[in-house]
Amino acid sequence: MFTGIVQAVGRIISLEPLAQGLRMTFGTADLPMEQIRQGDSIAVNGVCLTVIQREGRSFSADVSRLTLDGTTGWVLGQRVNLEPALCLGDALGGHWVSGHVDGVGVVRRFDPCGESVRLEVEAPGDLPRYIAVKGSVTVHGVSLTINALEGRCFSVNLIPHTQRVTTLGELKPGCAVNLEVDVLARYAERSREWSSLTTSSVLE
Repeated sequence: MFTGIVQAVGRIISLEPLAQGLRMTFGTADLPMEQIRQGDSIAVNGVCLTVIQREGRSFSADVSRLTLDGTTGWVLGQRVNLEPALCLGDALGGHWVSGHVDGVGVVRRFDPCGESVRLEVEAPGDLPRYIAVKGSVTVHGVSLTINALEGRCFSVNLIPHTQRVTTLGELKPGCAVNLEVDVLARYAERSREWSSLTTSSVLE
């Protein structure tokens, strides 16, 4: 599990084709690599990956074809948001994040608002049903609070700190971003669906 609080920004420094995916190597100058071990999980742009090798200030992970097809941002040289998995006793500063991307959204607006930025993203598929004002959403691995909704789009505010310590400040209209909705919203929706099904069965 993760919290959506990015701890470092890295860069994709190598892409090696595999039979069913890619082996990627990520370089980072800020992540405390001495604490990272083979087999550990790290969220990369919101995608939970397993460390298969660590060397100096870099680590490698294998990314399956299924993951590649359902996410975005795997370009040589691209900067990526990094967050190691939670350890027992760590502070939960954002919200519960699984690292399992639900879909790829598209940036529709990126408007300066004082020192902050209003980011508007269009969510794909059925994801809008899990998004609510004041609720949480993960954009490229960053936990954000939803300020407004309009149709399939939601808006969040990027304060200067978030722009500085993540890659979100580099976005622009048309950019694709990995999205993960709040897992609690999914459980609530499933509970509602199950309650409706059981009620219908009793009435029948």
